[in-house]
Amino acid sequence: MVETRRDKVFLLVYMLIKLALTILVATAKVERAFSAMHIAKNRLRNRMGDQWMNDNLVAYIEKDVFADVENEDIIDMFQKMKTRRC
Repeated sequence: MVETRRDKVFLLVYMLIKLALTILVATAKVERAFSAMHIAKNRLRNRMGDQWMNDNLVAYIEKDVFADVENEDIIDMFQKMKTRRC
């Protein structure tokens, strides 16, 4: 459709096809997020705050992105941080 430029003529049909193809991916990602949240909340028994849980869930859900980060880089980042105790 794009190669023949019919996506400009049949704009609504093109948008419907695009929505139908992306809804499966979007739904799977949301289900994965809720599944991860269910696992984390059961294990920690609701002891964590919202921001900390959000940070942990992002790291858990996006494992493939964080797999490329080396452990030494993370250790160096934490060593360079200032302590929070007064």
